[in-house]
Amino acid sequence: MDFDGYLRFVLALIFVIGLIGLFALLLRRYGPGMTGMVPRRKGQGRRLQIIEIAVLDARRRLVLVKRDEREHLILLGANTEVVVESSCSSAKPESESEC
Repeated sequence: MDFDGYLRFVLALIFVIGLIGLFALLLRRYGPGMTGMVPRRKGQGRRLQIIEIAVLDARRRLVLVKRDEREHLILLGANTEVVVESSCSSAKPESESEC
């Protein structure tokens, strides 16, 4: 192979890597979930937070999720998801909160 063949190989490799990078950027922007497409109002924080994760064993874990001002305790398994507890508000004690 002469120099011309090596140069064509390197240029083709750079072109393919560039296409992969462009595809990755487009997929991140417009792909599944489309997190970049959701407009947020100015000054508004995130509505969904993962507060804590507790690993029970190799296949199960407990996840405490907060949405707006409500907390949900979810048991995640290999094939199942179960809401264990869903409190009305994380700011008030359970006896004072109203559902």
